[in-house]
Amino acid sequence: MTLLDLTLPSPAENLALDEALLDAAETDAGGEVLRFWESPTPFVVVGYANKIASEVNVAACEAKGIPILRRCSGGGTVVQGPGCLNYAVILHITETGPTRNISTANHYVMERNRVALATLNSQLSTLNISVRGHTDLALGSLKFSGNAQRRRKSFLLFHGSLLLNFHLPLISELLNMPSLQPDYREGRAHEQFITNLDLPAEAIKRALTTEWQTTSSLTPPPFIPPDMLQKYNSPAWNRKF
Repeated sequence: MTLLDLTLPSPAENLALDEALLDAAETDAGGEVLRFWESPTPFVVVGYANKIASEVNVAACEAKGIPILRRCSGGGTVVQGPGCLNYAVILHITETGPTRNISTANHYVMERNRVALATLNSQLSTLNISVRGHTDLALGSLKFSGNAQRRRKSFLLFHGSLLLNFHLPLISELLNMPSLQPDYREGRAHEQFITNLDLPAEAIKRALTTEWQTTSSLTPPPFIPPDMLQKYNSPAWNRKF
């Protein structure tokens, strides 16, 4: 597995690069990759099938000039920006291995990420870092990471965000209560349900890089086809639901 620590200038470019990595692997132009990125500006990103009017406070986003984009994977709606570290892993799908279907891949990736983060310091172990719902990571009952998956024939993209020192009130300002909630949320408002890890991004990167056993850096990064980048900048894609 190769490592790509690369943040591109715009939200659309960063979302497009995750999909470009998946497509490159699928067409034998790439392979397994671990990527990190952190948006320098806030934006909202909905899951592939999310309905913006249900999940997002559109008026608040427009008032603040915060864009709303759509990613290629499922999962719920999140707010991105400084203090929110993103990762993506591109993994080969095997017929009998842990990536063979959606549920086994979810368990495989989330458990490896949990193990990696739990090694960081005694505080995380004391607060009981665990996998909650289908693809959340939590400290006790407080969520700090949401994740999603996109599958092709031979490779999958598994990506997610980790709240490290994000401005948490922004989430309550920009997002409605989600239409789908894991049981452990118990109807709690955003501010009662989420938390920051309060750890430096470099420590998180080192832990995940060690766990995923990256052997080299990916240079240069894969080319993002113009039509793919255009998609992520297009209202036809971002506002489709």
